[in-house]
Amino acid sequence: MILFNKIKLGGCIMDKTDIIIISELQKNARVSLKELAEKCFITSPAIAARINRLETNGIIKSYQAVVDLPKLNYNVKAFIRLQLDPTLEPQFYQFVRESKHVLQCDCVTGDYSQLIQVAFENTGALDQFVNQVSQFGKTSTQIVFTTSIDNRGPQLSQGE
Repeated sequence: MILFNKIKLGGCIMDKTDIIIISELQKNARVSLKELAEKCFITSPAIAARINRLETNGIIKSYQAVVDLPKLNYNVKAFIRLQLDPTLEPQFYQFVRESKHVLQCDCVTGDYSQLIQVAFENTGALDQFVNQVSQFGKTSTQIVFTTSIDNRGPQLSQGE
């Protein structure tokens, strides 16, 4: 909903400056307040207050370092689709939360109810993990050859 150059997103009223701040932080979460202030034509304390409001309202959830998986010896990235047995949900969610190899797990529509993104050192380790996941239901695995677009947030429009 657009309100006089302001946009209501996620229950929070935001303007063009907020969108610029979010977009810049998505590109580089370590961008300085001074740089943001220069891009937005407002003071550094005003930028800090806006970032704090965006964090308090849950628009900005966290800051993370994006790592190069192969440089950390995680040479195999894959997606595992799982047809989860509903009676095993609590055990499954505990299992994926505790696994250092699970990058993301989503409950999805379709024949398989879970989509699990994982990273491993090699295909043998992936195979062992898939065997463990199979205790929760039927699986189907796709190994990633290349990634054309890496993990990123939504590209927000600045209303121009």
